Amino acid sequence: MTFLDRRDAGRQLAAALNESGHTPPPLVLGLPRGGVPVAFEVAQALGGELDVLVVRKLGVPWHPELAMGAIAGNGVCILNHDLIARLGVSQDRLDAIIADETRELKRREQAYRGTRPGPSIAGRRVILVDDGLATGATMQAAIEALREQAPRDLVVAVPVAAADSLAEIEQTADRVVCLQAPQHFMAVGQWYQTFGQTSDQEVMALLSQAAASRSPPAP
Repeated sequence: MTFLDRRDAGRQLAAALNESGHTPPPLVLGLPRGGVPVAFEVAQALGGELDVLVVRKLGVPWHPELAMGAIAGNGVCILNHDLIARLGVSQDRLDAIIADETRELKRREQAYRGTRPGPSIAGRRVILVDDGLATGATMQAAIEALREQAPRDLVVAVPVAAADSLAEIEQTADRVVCLQAPQHFMAVGQWYQTFGQTSDQEVMALLSQAAASRSPPAP
């Protein structure tokens, strides 16, 4: 199975979630940037509130696509200590990468949310959405950040995932919905016909569109 694009993957994921009977509707959190178009379709189909949870991957310096950890808000930092030691990444280099990614995390939170407060998490059913799982580091950081805010239950929904990463996520989420978990997994993008980079502008436009669709009509 391949997906036409992220929006197509989101529609298929929404059908698999089968959450329409839940009251109140869930809070759907997309992981920017690529997870937001997927999450938008999920939220629209389920009548849920759409928002973002900004998480940043800590890439290996000479191979940025390979995650050696991830950070989220509230000071959450997940590190793959075995990989860091095996690759010989120094503490100074690691600290510099964490500092850079923390600045970018704060920039994106400001860009996407501005002065708008984050959504209320406590006691709610939350669906965390991304466009796929490779190492799963960013999703693990997202889960840890949300657990501190006491959601009622936490669902992870992705169109595609590496089988070993999916197994790890299943140990920490209350429920995981994944459309496919191929054994021979190289990159998330190989499962999409169109997998261009999602821009900040697209993220903000989707958030605005989702908020407008949930706003009551003017009297």
